[in-house]
Amino acid sequence: MRTICIAFIAVFAVGVLYGQDSTEENVWQKLARITYTKQYDELLGFKVDVPVFSDEVESLDGEEIEVRGYVIPVEGYKSHTEFIFSAFPYNMCFFCGGAGPETVMEVYADEPIQYQTEAITIRGTLELNDADINQLMYILRDVTLVED
Repeated sequence: MRTICIAFIAVFAVGVLYGQDSTEENVWQKLARITYTKQYDELLGFKVDVPVFSDEVESLDGEEIEVRGYVIPVEGYKSHTEFIFSAFPYNMCFFCGGAGPETVMEVYADEPIQYQTEAITIRGTLELNDADINQLMYILRDVTLVED
């Protein structure tokens, strides 16, 4: 019984951290289904981790998706049309060392989106990136804010 309770708590915690209830799988959980391979980068002169997207993730490429998360500002705390979006709040995000690179995406919004500390929902077209190491592996274009 104790094992079942611990497993339930773990599943519930993941759902809460990803901004969903424990019965619903969300986009962040799907985007986490990746592996990595090492490839030599001529420009850098050493091997880098390159994402290998699962079939499920590949099926989202070019699709309009809705995702809930947190704005990570790249230039101050103001309205942005370009910013990083994270499955986790600022203090737990990938750039603070608290999560993996599959938990963040570059966002290019049609209209500026105001920075806030609470989670928001956005909608846009997902683009997968496994070729340009100067960009994140997930890019969301033509983004609009979804009113909660």
